[in-house]
Amino acid sequence: MSPAMSPAMSPAALLRALPLALLLLLSPARAVRQARRPNVVLILTDDQDVCLGGMTPLKKTNALIAQMGITFVNAYVPSALCCPSRASILTGKYPHNHHVVNNTLEGNCSSKLWQKIQEPYTFPAVLKAACGYQTFFAGKYLNEYGAEDAGGVGHVPPGWSFWYALEKNSKYYNYTLSVNGKARRHGENYSVDYLTDVLANMSLDFLEYKSNFEPFFMMIATPAPHSPWTPAPQYTKSFQNVSAPRNSNFNIHGKNKHWLIRQAKTPMSNSSIQFLDDAYRKRWQTLLSVDDLIEKLVKKLEVNGELDNTYIFYTSDNGFHTGQFSLPIDKRQLYEFDIKVPLLVRGPGIKPNQTNKMLVANIDLGPTILDIAGYDLNKTQMDGMSLLPLLRGDKNVTWRSDFLVEYQGEGYNGSDPTCPGLGPGVTHCFPDCVCEDSYNNTYACVRTLSASWDLQYCEFDDREVFVEVYNLTADPHQINNIAKTIDQEILEKMNYRLMMLQSCSGATCRTPGVFDPG
Repeated sequence: MSPAMSPAMSPAALLRALPLALLLLLSPARAVRQARRPNVVLILTDDQDVCLGGMTPLKKTNALIAQMGITFVNAYVPSALCCPSRASILTGKYPHNHHVVNNTLEGNCSSKLWQKIQEPYTFPAVLKAACGYQTFFAGKYLNEYGAEDAGGVGHVPPGWSFWYALEKNSKYYNYTLSVNGKARRHGENYSVDYLTDVLANMSLDFLEYKSNFEPFFMMIATPAPHSPWTPAPQYTKSFQNVSAPRNSNFNIHGKNKHWLIRQAKTPMSNSSIQFLDDAYRKRWQTLLSVDDLIEKLVKKLEVNGELDNTYIFYTSDNGFHTGQFSLPIDKRQLYEFDIKVPLLVRGPGIKPNQTNKMLVANIDLGPTILDIAGYDLNKTQMDGMSLLPLLRGDKNVTWRSDFLVEYQGEGYNGSDPTCPGLGPGVTHCFPDCVCEDSYNNTYACVRTLSASWDLQYCEFDDREVFVEVYNLTADPHQINNIAKTIDQEILEKMNYRLMMLQSCSGATCRTPGVFDPG
């Protein structure tokens, strides 16, 4: 009798003696899953702040991702606007390297040029082509996606096995999806059309019917909590007593700030305050459906036996403000409330209930996910750094102490007809002629966070060549611009570092900052 058939062998020993090929035949899906590279899910919300309580409504997300993994408390975006920020996530690059500067086609948002020069090299394209991942996208892609001048909804970017992308900007009802390049129109019936729920159902379908023989990457980009802030019917009565936070920079004049902030009227009108309070409440209401999506997704991964081998990232494309420095509602500004975002991660090897204070940015997401997939990051042109050593809790990790924020304003040469006194170039104006953007709202900043310094240095490309500097240790709400009183040597160092970062590419974006040790 051969050893494999010895009557003394236990069932477990018998299994160990069987050849791998036979084991695969006995349980192919399980065996392949155990040997497979990790899966990755990226949930991207739209305009969700972290400084003004934006994570508060998300009880399930907090329990299922934050408490089961790591929260990055200093996560930022290099541009506080949807399209440039999303382009940074996809490419791992700063805006000056991917050239998407604002939300317009002219600003390279989903333009033919973007499609030709950047899209073939996004991290999902690399994941699919070089790493053998099946890839799934559902939700808002880039604000001008689907524009007729750029190929319409028939254009499916390289790198996606399954493509369910929203035409243009965030909506909750009455929208068109590109379903693998074919237009599908949705109406206003809650049970079949509410976009956050549609994205949840599509995601669950993908997890049900995908191949079990390849790792997967999913990117789910919700409309919430972007305007028009339409909550699901069951949540319209939630948070009735909630209003926007009245922190120390709420409804005050932005003295010693650039002209766009200085033009805001202080105090704000009662109608503006009522409007922003209502918007704040509705934003929270829309997030309750995102919370439901997270719960369904995690449960499905658990039922499929895939949760333990899946990284789940949760973040937003930019922050938001509601009344800070008397600006009613928007983003696009250089301040913490607009550039700081939530970032939660759970997954293999990540210990539960951690916080990390390292300075991280959304340009790091692409390199991190490629690193998880085992791809050689030296083959990319990305500006960001892999977060994988931080996720694993590696000791003695060398990390950045600063990063770049840059924005090129939107605006038109003509005057706003409702606010002719403000002159040409302003846009996104409220009824009381407070405008949130202009063509020369163009700036670049170095945001520094090190053991001894918590600083922001910004220069405007306008006639004033205006400079703003904040010491966030002493002034976390950025009320006092210390550009005229800070030590001249520090000012010159920050100016030099800004020029260097504005021209950096790839590895040169990761050189030591002014306040790095040594």
